[in-house]
Amino acid sequence: MSGRGLVVGAALGDCVHVAGLLHFLRLAEEEGYETRFLGSAQPVAAVAEALSRLQPDLLGLSYRLSPEAARPLFEELGRAVSGRGLGRIRLVFGGTGPVCEAAEKSGLFAAVFSSASTPEDIRAFLRGAAKGDNGPAAGIHPATLVERIEAARPYPIYRHHFGQPTLAATIEGCALLAESGVIDVISIGPDQNTQERFFHPDEIDESQSGAGGVPLRTADDFRVLWSASRRGNHPLMRCYSGTRDILRMARMLRETINNAWCAVPLFWYNVLDGRSDRALRDSIRENMNVVAWHAEQGVPVEVNEAHHWSLREAPDAVAVATAFLAAYNAKVRGVRHYVSQYMFNTPAGTWHDMDLGKMLAKIELIEALHDEGFTTYREARAGLASFPADLLQAKGHLAGSAYLQMALAPHIMHVVGYSEADHAARPDEIIESVRICRGVAVAVARGGMPDMRAAAAVRERKEELVAEARVLLRGVQELGGPGVDDPWADPETLARSVETGLLDAPHLIGNPAACGRVRTQITKGRCVAIDPGTGRPISERERVARVLDRQARAGTGR
Repeated sequence: MSGRGLVVGAALGDCVHVAGLLHFLRLAEEEGYETRFLGSAQPVAAVAEALSRLQPDLLGLSYRLSPEAARPLFEELGRAVSGRGLGRIRLVFGGTGPVCEAAEKSGLFAAVFSSASTPEDIRAFLRGAAKGDNGPAAGIHPATLVERIEAARPYPIYRHHFGQPTLAATIEGCALLAESGVIDVISIGPDQNTQERFFHPDEIDESQSGAGGVPLRTADDFRVLWSASRRGNHPLMRCYSGTRDILRMARMLRETINNAWCAVPLFWYNVLDGRSDRALRDSIRENMNVVAWHAEQGVPVEVNEAHHWSLREAPDAVAVATAFLAAYNAKVRGVRHYVSQYMFNTPAGTWHDMDLGKMLAKIELIEALHDEGFTTYREARAGLASFPADLLQAKGHLAGSAYLQMALAPHIMHVVGYSEADHAARPDEIIESVRICRGVAVAVARGGMPDMRAAAAVRERKEELVAEARVLLRGVQELGGPGVDDPWADPETLARSVETGLLDAPHLIGNPAACGRVRTQITKGRCVAIDPGTGRPISERERVARVLDRQARAGTGR
């Protein structure tokens, strides 16, 4: 017998529907239990006799007929279990919603699972049962990101952004999301006033209150959101890092909402994107300091960098190289658990095979950094700007993107609500969106999926981008001045890489902190640099050579 014990399963009475029960037994096997299936349409007496003979740890029963017919079966089962002295055996039930209500009322069952229950719910119970409790149903909820990920395997955990225009609506929404039990991480989205001016209340523009998220004005506002979420499945909570006074913000978030992980960019939230007036060099240093502080606290870190370049239509090679630089800087500054975000469908027009190749290129470079002190967790999401405004089409797009994302075997699925092209998702729409993505993940896990990573076009694009990103990264190293031991982790060198145009995007034209010279176009589903004069695509080797030559000429005055 396995270390976790024996689980026996049967369909009770006249019920011959066993698909759900067999799925339960398969999950139990995956969790380390030995299982025994007694069969369909088993009389109560036969089940009781098998319990006496086998003495299992758990009995899983299913019944999918009417609740009226189920009630006398439950009463008979209760008498048989009591009469045979089998009270130590824990009973579990699965069935349709109405029959589950009757099962709950019978008081016989340690857990009841309906068609709305997820495999994660069942796994959580089985893991808890192995320890002598009822898992999350008994109030046990993983309190850290790493624990939550481990508890959900082989499925991802689910995160969604949430912030309504008023604090009251956001408090109510946090409670509803927690009670739904479908979301693992509520990612609070504050308004721009909060992100930039939280510690400068005299600068707050109240006419813009609630613009882009929830208006949070005091630390207690954060605490009340945390309190509202302490129900249901007790989701983790996290929040944007802020765009100013970011170390003060980091400390406050850790104290108020137990910020599950830090998300901070490497190059952004400054004059480059207009989200604060921080200078480029200063912001890079501050961002690095925030990463280092979280590393000292043992808090996971996400350097949400690469997609900012793709959102501005940078060449795919720039996105891949900056994804590596983000992870590299996290490792250099002592981060142990790193969250690496992979935003699909960005920029618009990217083909799915080229998109997957780009993500695999990022993974190859980033996960080459793994060692006993540095581990990454993959966080996949759809691109916000990729959603159609038609809500039915948007649901299809969400499911399709989620299926593509599952090719990465993500640890975290950052769900984007299907309504976002029309309006910020409300709690009911968030719950629906997460359930769509959960359904995709369950379907993939149950039936497997074609290995899209093995497609020739995907592999070719991955290899091409790995090579191009390495050319670009060597170019960044060449910018390092005398005495710079590690250009990839040097704020001055990184700032110069933006100013010279090694790291560049078309949307940065006219920005005083950037070059803005690069031009790109979507060619066969890839975002590539083009020659501004001829319009022909150019390789990253050619583009980098031009930038470095221009820099050399500027340095010699030619």
